[in-house]
Amino acid sequence: MKVFCGRANPTTGSVEWLEEDEHYDYHQEIARSSYADMLHDKDRNIKYYQGIRAAVSRVKDRGQKALVLDIGTGTGLLSMMAVTAGADFCYAIEVFKPMADAAVKIVERNGFTDKIKIINKHSTEVTIGPDGDMPCRANILITELFDTELIGEGALPSYEHAHRHLVQENCEAVPHRATVYAQLVESRRMWSWNKLFPVRVQTSCGEQVIVPPLELERCPGAPSVYDIQLNQVSPTDFTALSDVMPMFSVDFSKQVSSSAACHSRQFEPLASGRAQVVLSWWDIEMDPEGKIKCTMAPFWAHSDPEDLQWRDHWMQCVYFLPQEEPVVQGSSLCLVAHHDDYCVWYSLQKTSPEKNGRVYPARPVCDCQAHLLWNRPRFGEINDQDRTDQYVQALRTVLKPASVCLCVSDGSLLSLLAHHLGAEQVFTVENSAASHRLMRKIFKANHLEDKINIIEKRPELVTSADLKGKKVSLLLGEPFFTTSLLPWHNLYFWYVRTAVDQQLGPGAVVMPQAASLHAVVVEFRDLWRIRSPCGDCEGFDVHIMDDMIKRALDFRESKEAEPHPLWEYPCRRLSEPQQIMTFDFRHPVPLHPVRAEGSIELRRPGRSHGAVLWMEYHLTPDSTISTGLLESAEDKVVL
Repeated sequence: MKVFCGRANPTTGSVEWLEEDEHYDYHQEIARSSYADMLHDKDRNIKYYQGIRAAVSRVKDRGQKALVLDIGTGTGLLSMMAVTAGADFCYAIEVFKPMADAAVKIVERNGFTDKIKIINKHSTEVTIGPDGDMPCRANILITELFDTELIGEGALPSYEHAHRHLVQENCEAVPHRATVYAQLVESRRMWSWNKLFPVRVQTSCGEQVIVPPLELERCPGAPSVYDIQLNQVSPTDFTALSDVMPMFSVDFSKQVSSSAACHSRQFEPLASGRAQVVLSWWDIEMDPEGKIKCTMAPFWAHSDPEDLQWRDHWMQCVYFLPQEEPVVQGSSLCLVAHHDDYCVWYSLQKTSPEKNGRVYPARPVCDCQAHLLWNRPRFGEINDQDRTDQYVQALRTVLKPASVCLCVSDGSLLSLLAHHLGAEQVFTVENSAASHRLMRKIFKANHLEDKINIIEKRPELVTSADLKGKKVSLLLGEPFFTTSLLPWHNLYFWYVRTAVDQQLGPGAVVMPQAASLHAVVVEFRDLWRIRSPCGDCEGFDVHIMDDMIKRALDFRESKEAEPHPLWEYPCRRLSEPQQIMTFDFRHPVPLHPVRAEGSIELRRPGRSHGAVLWMEYHLTPDSTISTGLLESAEDKVVL
């Protein structure tokens, strides 16, 4: 069967309707999963195996049959571990049908069909009884329902239901317990991913400062956690204001509640400073005694930093406080962790919520529009004063007193720079309601609402009337568009430039004047694990899973490059950085396809895991902004 799928082409801005195979969504889900990364997580696998053996032994020592419920079985790996450890029978639940079908084949391949039953349902739909999915309740509960935030994949509701309906009271659970840890820090770098800083512009009339709207400063920010490879953040990028504190624990062997709750920890700041960010992670103990522990702690909080397990399916969390708050060394404060059934957030209070009655039942939600429009890397980009200075320098070379400027980027500050540098008239195209509202607030905060004209249209629909009959002498773009995922998606700017060509006056300047695509072949220290076949995992044959992932990755869109914040993933270069293609924005998009062919010479031995690709924007002949390569040494690449 075929289905129609509507898909926005981020490069051209058009919506394309294509006929797809009925398994289209399935291929996308598998290709973008972290199954390979989980199977390569040796520390996770070994600790689960140890915990399962111990749990089965405790049940057997009581003279009982070991009946296992495995929720979210995936490949069936943990169920096979349980049977190998001596479990009498396993009920393995997997809601994703293609994955459940693969688990059936993997279980059969490894010879466990008579001891493992794969149930293709959500655990809340599983029935108990003579005619049910399970004849009776299990006495061992095994799960791997966790994400970087611990509870973001619905672990709490799943455990709550399982204890009420699917497992015996006081059952054995693997893992037995999870504990969430937090550390309060001051970090200008991380805070720049969340708030708009004042932007300084040097003009012929002195320094001008673009200030953020008060509404943006007061906004609690986006509710979603920022998961990150915290081990790649330099200790010089933050100042610890507290010790690492255990915030709350969940005992998975007992009834679990998914109700909203808060947990406070009183502490005295280690130093005076500005409380801005909470760094957080968790560990899981596989046994009641806590001897078998799997931790996500970063190197400075790890018991054995030399033995860190790299993983990408579980990382660490960065949470932003609703507002930065001054703290004084020696004064007592309370850090409060709030959570509902799926999310965690933090607040800082003078006393515990139990004493002052202050509880934040609802999670923070952005009400300023900025966190809806700009993602966290984009906040960091806008707050990069060196980057702003580079745009200012380039603008000075192309701006004239009579310049009529048209800015086409989503929520860009270029229009403000152009105004402060002396443009006669400035227009900015904001085609989304969010960017329109945000830019109005920024203009108002800087008393420019009557100086810069907002056009709320798609760029290709701009008319001469929108420009008040003026011809554009300077077309500006960063370029940045909220629909862009991959670097070349921002080539939408080229299509926009083509669409507004008739609005450009004679000799009009386009900035950036060109862009180029660059590549370097690299050997990753660890990132290769997310795509590498596993073959054999702790003695179990999982080739079927490898083949399933390979077929999904061979599917059309899955062959595309993946967006990664590559500063989080160290690598060493095997080739010289090379320019692959160029795009001349001074002219409209050509009617013929733009192609490039060639070869890249590998200059040193190693494993070529992939080609890193990035764009560079040539603002003027003498000024280039790179979105990728920052440093290229013999033994490393910094992106």
